Amino acid sequence: MNEAKYIWMNGAMKPWAEAQTHVLSHTLHYGNGVIEGTKAYKTAKGYAIFRLNDHTSRLIESAKMTLISIPYSVEELNAAQIELIAKNNFTGDNVYLRPFAFLGYGAMGVYHKDAPVETAIAAWEWGAYLGDEGMEKGIKLKIASMSRPANTSNMGKAKAAANYLNSQMAKYEAIDCGYDEALLLDDQGYVAEASGACFFMIKDGVIISPPNDNSLASITQKTVIEMAQNMGYEVVRRRITREEIYVADEAFLTGTAAEITPIRLIDAREIGNGSRGLITQEIQRAYFDIVFGRDPNYEHYLTYITGT
Repeated sequence: MNEAKYIWMNGAMKPWAEAQTHVLSHTLHYGNGVIEGTKAYKTAKGYAIFRLNDHTSRLIESAKMTLISIPYSVEELNAAQIELIAKNNFTGDNVYLRPFAFLGYGAMGVYHKDAPVETAIAAWEWGAYLGDEGMEKGIKLKIASMSRPANTSNMGKAKAAANYLNSQMAKYEAIDCGYDEALLLDDQGYVAEASGACFFMIKDGVIISPPNDNSLASITQKTVIEMAQNMGYEVVRRRITREEIYVADEAFLTGTAAEITPIRLIDAREIGNGSRGLITQEIQRAYFDIVFGRDPNYEHYLTYITGT
């Protein structure tokens, strides 16, 4: 990965290589930690973080769900992310931010409340999550053999580190089978989400995305729904079956890292014309206009960083 100069950790800036933790940190053994994915884009006015407050608020909410007491407010964590971008002197088009909290060294055993809470924020330059070619031509998606855990056995609304073991196994399976990304169904056989992104399909001009019944409430998904409706499209939130997506006219994934990634093939079935669809392309362009500060109607979602 592209190393940066500094990582913010427990209230202080540390050189990248010095931001470390003990091998007996509680989260390494029992998986209870919370993460966020936020992105800053290089606009004409300098770097701007997209929906900073929404992402930081979700981190705090995830921590509350998993009984982790982060000792910093939303405002303090926002300020730390702004400072981190400014101090690292980035030059690329976009920068990925990873705020996270985990349980450190000092306690062992399943009961976690005696373990100290560590809070850190890293940032680095990161290109297209699923590749530049995938952004232009579309990716190949495979429905995973395992399902998204049910609400009775998991906290899908928390962006928790432990939740991503399921995603890792699904993505490994997909890539091992020659695909680019995995799609997980829920325990009743309806579309849940990809390994790290939300799913959209388009049929007869209507944009359809599944509800967040047992999946993360995606900030990018909310943005896409808002902008698509403002563009005049009908957007429907409902359950989607496996069979429906095979005959969709278009499909794409959304997420902080995935942005707007077209899907050209699902389980060996071409979607639409087997490439990025026209509506997907329009949404993709509109999204990048927003995050790069080219659409004044959405500028309230950008936090500009002076001096960058």
